This record gives sequence, C-alpha cells and structure tokens, in this order.
Amino acid sequence: MSARIPGPSRVQTTSAPVRRKQASSKRGSSVPLTLFLYTVFVLFVFGMLFMLWFFLTKPGTDLRFMMADTLITTQHRHWAKYLIGSEELEKRVNRYWAQFDIYSGVKDEGLVKVASKDPKQTKEAPKPLIEVEDISGTNFKGKLLTVRDPKSLRIAVPGKAGKGEKVSSMVQRLGAKAGVNAGGFVDPEWKGNGFQPTGLVMSGGKLFYNDGAMNTANHIVGIDKEGRMVAGKYSPNELMKMGVQEAVTFAPKFIVNGVGLIKNQADGWGIAPRTAMAQKEDGTIMFAVIDGRQPHSIGATLYDIQGIFLERGAVTAANLDGGSSSVLVVDNKIVNKPSSEYGERYLPTAWLIFDEPDQADIDNIWEGLDPRKIDPSKW
Repeated sequence: MSARIPGPSRVQTTSAPVRRKQASSKRGSSVPLTLFLYTVFVLFVFGMLFMLWFFLTKPGTDLRFMMADTLITTQHRHWAKYLIGSEELEKRVNRYWAQFDIYSGVKDEGLVKVASKDPKQTKEAPKPLIEVEDISGTNFKGKLLTVRDPKSLRIAVPGKAGKGEKVSSMVQRLGAKAGVNAGGFVDPEWKGNGFQPTGLVMSGGKLFYNDGAMNTANHIVGIDKEGRMVAGKYSPNELMKMGVQEAVTFAPKFIVNGVGLIKNQADGWGIAPRTAMAQKEDGTIMFAVIDGRQPHSIGATLYDIQGIFLERGAVTAANLDGGSSSVLVVDNKIVNKPSSEYGERYLPTAWLIFDEPDQADIDNIWEGLDPRKIDPSKW
C-alpha cells in the first residue's frame, strides 16, 4: 500500500500549478490588449490636440502653409489642397504668379559692370575660372559654383531630337568645365522625356525654341552680349533687341539692384531642392544648387537662397528649375546629391561653362519642329 500513496499525491501536486498557469495565461493575454487600447487612446488624444494646433493656431497655420508651398513647387501640387483646400490652393498659386510679375517690374539700374578679363589690363595673378564651395543652412546643404567670366556661359541643349539629355552628358559631350540645370520643361505625369522646354530657349544669340508669339512675354533668366545677367518678363523680340545671347524661361527674379525682394520665409515658396543664379557687380556669376528631400538636406526656401547670395554681394538673382532637376557637374563629376529616385534627370537645357565658349558646338535640335506636335511623354 505504501507504494500507492505517492501516486495520488503527485497527481494533486502537479494539477494545481497547471490551473495557476492557465489562469496566469488568461491574465497575461489581457495585458497586451489593455496596453494596445491605452496606446490607441493616447495617440488619439495627441492626434486631436495636434489637429487643433495645426488648424486653429497661428504657429500651426504657418507650418501648414509652409508645407503647402513646398508641395506647390513639386510634382504633387494637387496634394496641397488637403492642407489648405482647393480654393486656397488656387488663390495661393495665383498670388505667387502675381508676386513674380511685380518682382519682374522692378527696374534694373544697371549696377553690373563686367570686369575686363584681359590679363594685360590687370596686375593681379589670374584666378581660376570656376570655384566650388559648400553652403548650408538650418535645414539644407548644397554647393555654390562661382564663375568669374559671365561670357564663358552658354545654354546647351540635347544632342539628339526626341529626348532630353543629362547635364553630365552635355558637359562631357561638349567639353565643358562645369554644368548646371537651367530652364523648365513639359513633364506629363512627372515622367516626361525632358525634350520639350517651357517658354523659350536662346543660345549663341539665336532663338532656339519659342512656344508663343514673338511679342508674348515670358519670365526669363539670361545673359546679354556684355555679360550682364538679365532676369524678368520679356518677349522674344525684346530679348533680341537687348542683345541677349543665352536665355531660358523660369521665375522669379528675387534680387534687383542688390536688394532682396522676398521679405520673409513665409514668402519663400516652400522648402525644396533648388537651383538659382546670381550676379555680382563685377560680373561674377554664382549658382546655388541645394539638395533636398533627403536625410542630409530637407531643402531650402528662396528666402534662404536670397540670404546666401546677398551675403556674397549679389546685385541680381533669379530662380531656375529645381526639385529633382537640381544638379551640379564639375570636371565630369556630379558634385551634389540630386533628389530624383531615378538618378540624374533628362533635361532640355543646361548652363555650361567653357574655356572657349565661342567654340562650343551647340546645334538647334528644335529647328523646324512645331512645339504643338512634340510629344513630351514619348521616350
């Protein structure tokens, strides 16, 4: 009998822990559920508080409109309506264009006096034609390209019809020292082939492309035969009479006569990758190329760029195409970090810098083509 006593005893001692384990398991399973519900509640409360702050307070509204302006400058402009509404989006875009027209109307007083590049007329040791330096701000990093002779600049275009060309390819093909993206282009579904510019293109004093009438004014950025930067709203006929040699369409002009026209960050047209061009009083050209939409650099406003240029003595400045098009090529190498997920974009125009600009073999690939019949989406 003594052999049978341990049997029931073992059964009783093992069954109790099993029941406790099952009970503990039920209590344990309720803990994650409670934690989950608590987390959802906290997130909901914080979300509601954020929405109230975002839509009903001045700091929140300022941030909301800054985000909307940023979207306005991208390929996803329509998303801005979810931040400010469709009606406000349309008003804001129209307000910017009206503002750009006002900027264009500020008269240039002719402060730029292009310095002589004849070594016989100066005792100073010759400086390199181009220099590159790093620039940065609170939310951005980029490069500043300095070009000492404005007459070394040419507008380059693709070598073959039907498709744009990467700036790095143009630099290599034409033997340039450096290159920067230039004017805008028609970009359907944001997958355009980069072949059809917007507005007009001039190179070597000739009108390469024009999608309007000869008396239709466009916002342009260019260089005249004296090496002076020209920015504002002009028709092709006016540009020809002014002796403009190189030009593309983009906006806005934002420094005139050494005065910045953008008054604050709120009018800086959002945060984005940017390319902009400026000129000093002695004729020196500066290109700012800002990275954006990346961890190392979110992007810059035009107000940020204006500050960089004014600090370096700019008397004239204007915006160029930016976003995923922003790229700087020096000595056949891309020296910034373009934001396009597909790599360097195919573009219709670029500012190239040459030792011998008159020898650059740049042909008009749009000659004889009807702008209305170009398919910018066909690769």
